[in-house]
Amino acid sequence: MKRILWLFAIVIAFSTRVKAINADSLWMYEHYTKKEVYIPMRDGVKLFTAIYIPKDNTEKHPFLMVRTPYSCSPYGEKEFRPFYARYTNTYLREGYIMVIQDVRGRWMSEGTFMDVRPYNPAKKGKNEIDEASDTYDTIDWLVKNIANNNNKVGVFGTSYPGFYSTMAALSGHPALKAVSPQAPVTDWYHGDDFHHNGAFFVADAFSFYTSFGQPRPKPTTVGPKGFDYFTTDDNYEFYLKTGALSNFSKLMGDSIAFWNDLMHHGDYDAWWKARDVRQYLKGIQPAMLEVGGIFDAEDCFGAWNTYKAIEKLSPDANNRIVMGPWYHGQWGSPDGTHLGNVHFGSNTSEYYQQHIEVPFFNYYLKGKGTAADIAEATVFFTGENQWRKFNQWPPANVQPQSIYLQANGKLDFSKPLPGSSFSEYVSDPAKPVPYTQDVHFYRTINYMTDDQRFAERRPDVVTFSTDVLKEDLTLAGPLTAKLVVSTSGTDADFIVKLIDVFPYDFKYEDKAQSEHYRVPSSTYPMGGYEMLVRGEVMRGKYRESFEKPVPFTPDAPANVDFTLPDVAHTFQKGHRIMVQVQSSWFPLVDRNPQVFTDIYHATDKDFKKATIRIYHDAGHPSAIELPVLK
Repeated sequence: MKRILWLFAIVIAFSTRVKAINADSLWMYEHYTKKEVYIPMRDGVKLFTAIYIPKDNTEKHPFLMVRTPYSCSPYGEKEFRPFYARYTNTYLREGYIMVIQDVRGRWMSEGTFMDVRPYNPAKKGKNEIDEASDTYDTIDWLVKNIANNNNKVGVFGTSYPGFYSTMAALSGHPALKAVSPQAPVTDWYHGDDFHHNGAFFVADAFSFYTSFGQPRPKPTTVGPKGFDYFTTDDNYEFYLKTGALSNFSKLMGDSIAFWNDLMHHGDYDAWWKARDVRQYLKGIQPAMLEVGGIFDAEDCFGAWNTYKAIEKLSPDANNRIVMGPWYHGQWGSPDGTHLGNVHFGSNTSEYYQQHIEVPFFNYYLKGKGTAADIAEATVFFTGENQWRKFNQWPPANVQPQSIYLQANGKLDFSKPLPGSSFSEYVSDPAKPVPYTQDVHFYRTINYMTDDQRFAERRPDVVTFSTDVLKEDLTLAGPLTAKLVVSTSGTDADFIVKLIDVFPYDFKYEDKAQSEHYRVPSSTYPMGGYEMLVRGEVMRGKYRESFEKPVPFTPDAPANVDFTLPDVAHTFQKGHRIMVQVQSSWFPLVDRNPQVFTDIYHATDKDFKKATIRIYHDAGHPSAIELPVLK
């Protein structure tokens, strides 16, 4: 009976939502006109742009624009994009002119597309262009040609459109007043999408570029066909059977230019450096709002580091950051109550939309309300499930404190004892450690909060744990792993995971989370849950330099230090802190052959087992430096 009532409630809620969407869609059609235009750029290339214009002529309206490589569909002036189906309906009601543009060389726009096209700070002549100049030319055309506008423009976008948002901030157009890069592609070598600390994220790169990377010879409204995978629903099986990266290149073929670029720029060379937008974020003029997900499996790097770069290079900029407990783009969804098995106690997405993003654009583009309530840094802390506001990030009252790996799987703030002490495991590329216990094909959005008990049971994962905490411990900022290791080979990866171990009697309360959304009762056993708080990989050969890799001397201790992305988490009293170290994370990260070689062109025969040691004695202390909020 309870199940029938629950299903009935779901049907009623869904029906109510559909009716609301239908009413909102009718309102949009009655109050907006759509116009499709080709906007000329300075070099003569024309970019296809869809413009949704309010019919209301009683006031002047601001622009809110997204520039995207993912299509401004639906095409046709009678076909409307469903802004009304999401929180963006608020912008319709506020009377914004909504603009979506296919970037150069994508979909219906003319020109040649280039992935993460480098910014050119010294453009000369009309034929030197970049994404900043394309944004400038678009804004200039809009304010001069669309009637009844108030000469104020905002730009926002998530992921790749987040990159174009950052580029917009560099355009210098005086009408551009507010920009919000959200999970922006920022540095595809060190921390976004396709590489982390030099390690290649093969599952994301291959699944994305087999379709996105296909050439588009001329403007089109028809998207590319996806890759015809083997007949399996298990990505662990597919990526393992396919083998070395050179085999993936054979499957990819020669037509996908950026895959070939990835395969030929394994080290951090000039080609990669030109594509790191952080170095150019000087003299930023618009109000900025960087947004990201702490548990964004695709890009938890971009928002943190775009914010920090602006703070460093444009110290006088009007710059803010918001980080919530979200997967990629979850801040724009209707439900931010949970991620996987972990609940947040409120609808965090709804809070962000109503209290931060909409007020931000309303103030800077319409002069409505205030931005004073939007802090420099608004960050959600998991564990305690609370929003906190700071006047800088990381907060001023953070103190680094090292927690040390110890003998017998212990983890403690005291330094290890003298003597010879290490933990050892065999890393076998033929049986890599999976990144999740699930069987699935596409990379999950939940793995960054997944239960790590499955990994603790692997013989090739070493685990260290504190005693039960007697008081809360709050972390705010980046982690630093400081390992002393050795390998019987000449290269190895090192994955460090920081984990919150829940009490064995832990259960979530079954209660409504918001007016419209309810987290269902979980059947997953949360007692003893090992929540991944942060995990990151370091490709060992880059431990001294990302530009010039060096091999390990077999069986000789070596230091491997690297920074993990920022965390915002409270380990509560009664919980335990856990650290796991392993040398594969598959198929999230490509397998390291564990011999010093060009991994992008290695073959299956190059992969070798290796014996890995993680040292934890006074002469070779391994530790994680924690950003403790005092």
